[in-house]
Amino acid sequence: MITIWHNPRCSKSRQALQLLQDRGLDVTERLYLQDPPSEAELRAAHAMLGGPVLAMMRPREDGFKTAGLTKDSDDDALFAAMAADPKLIERPVVFANGKAALGRPPEAVLAIL
Repeated sequence: MITIWHNPRCSKSRQALQLLQDRGLDVTERLYLQDPPSEAELRAAHAMLGGPVLAMMRPREDGFKTAGLTKDSDDDALFAAMAADPKLIERPVVFANGKAALGRPPEAVLAIL
C-alpha cells in the first residue's frame, strides 16, 4: 500500500503523485490539510524519514514564526506545531513498504518502492 500526504495545490506534490500513478501504482491520497496527522502520526513519519524534525517542516511558512518557533526549537515544540498547523508539514510525504520519503524532489519518492 502506498499513501501520499498530498496537497493538490502544490506542484511538487502533484508531480510526485503523477510519478507514482504513471508506474501503475495504486496510491491512497490523504489530503493532510483537511485530514491532519496527529502528533503520534507525525512522530511515526519522522521515525521512517530519519534526519532532523526540522527537515520535515516548512520553516518559511508564516505559521512557523507565529507559533514562536525557530530553527533551534526542540523537537516536541516542532511536532506540536505541525499537529496544530498542518501547513507547516513539508510535502509531499509518501509512505510505502514501511518507509517514508519526502518528495523534494518528486523523484525521491521512488527510492522507497
